[in-house]
Amino acid sequence: MVKDYNTGALKAFNFKKLLKNIPELYQLDCDIDSISFDAPIDSSNMSINNWVVIAEIIEDHYESYDGFVVLHGSDTMSYTSSALSFMLENLGKPVIFTGSQLPIGDLRTDAKENLITSIQIAALQENNKPVIQEVCLYFEYKLYRANRTTKINAEHFEAFASMNYPSLAESGVHLKVNKEMLLTGKKGKTLKVHRNMDQNVAILKIFPGFSQSLLHSVLNTPNLKALVLETYGSGNAPTEEWFKKELGSAIKKGIFVVNVTQCSGGSVLMGQYETSEHLRNLGLINGKDITTEAAIAKLMYLLGNNISPKLFKTIFETSLRGEMQ
Repeated sequence: MVKDYNTGALKAFNFKKLLKNIPELYQLDCDIDSISFDAPIDSSNMSINNWVVIAEIIEDHYESYDGFVVLHGSDTMSYTSSALSFMLENLGKPVIFTGSQLPIGDLRTDAKENLITSIQIAALQENNKPVIQEVCLYFEYKLYRANRTTKINAEHFEAFASMNYPSLAESGVHLKVNKEMLLTGKKGKTLKVHRNMDQNVAILKIFPGFSQSLLHSVLNTPNLKALVLETYGSGNAPTEEWFKKELGSAIKKGIFVVNVTQCSGGSVLMGQYETSEHLRNLGLINGKDITTEAAIAKLMYLLGNNISPKLFKTIFETSLRGEMQ
């Protein structure tokens, strides 16, 4: 977005004037083209259909470009970029998500640096091959694996964090890439775009005072296929009989329940404490150190691909795009 200085209102940026507005881009050794949605949307209105449009744009232009930068509102950027990491199988080129906390026309905007460095990273080559070959998120001098990120601040420029995985690159006087942390594309594999994302999923965060009626209501949502259950600490939850009964009944009906921690960092370790052993015995899926954003995106992806119920738990607990350890 840019500011209309006559009215003070925000309006959509005209990317046909990208180089005119950001002449610093002339210093980059690359050619830049742009595509915009016909009607720009706020990221709070992001939908699965929009994810598919972004994935298809990348698919349609995949052979013509060395890398892609996706400009996206910060509020749901971790959800979208996590989803794209699963939707773009066998990715061998960079897809870098970025945005800003302040519009590009503001005096103290962070938009220019985020955009310029994201394009520079997307253009990085070594031995005529892209250095980055995965979906990433760049914000405030750091490049992260997208499906490892969470938005942690609504006001600071450092809006995102990757608590369970190191940054892939850091921008300072020099651009330092941590190559040992990167994913590498599979040789001989062609890009495969997965369009079917099943939205019959839910997220539920437990808390002291959490009631049986609430859990029952959520688990009996029409057409519900999977639930991300945000538990305490390393995957702990109440041990009341009603809690076990509700979860057990849902799992028997074929609903997949993924145990993820409410904590910003750390991992689920079911069975470490008595308050998580009953969850392991019930057959909950171990979310390990996955973020909630990546967990919900992974569920949508696996359900959309009609994974066999017998294999579902095993596949979810396996890292597909570097989203968990």
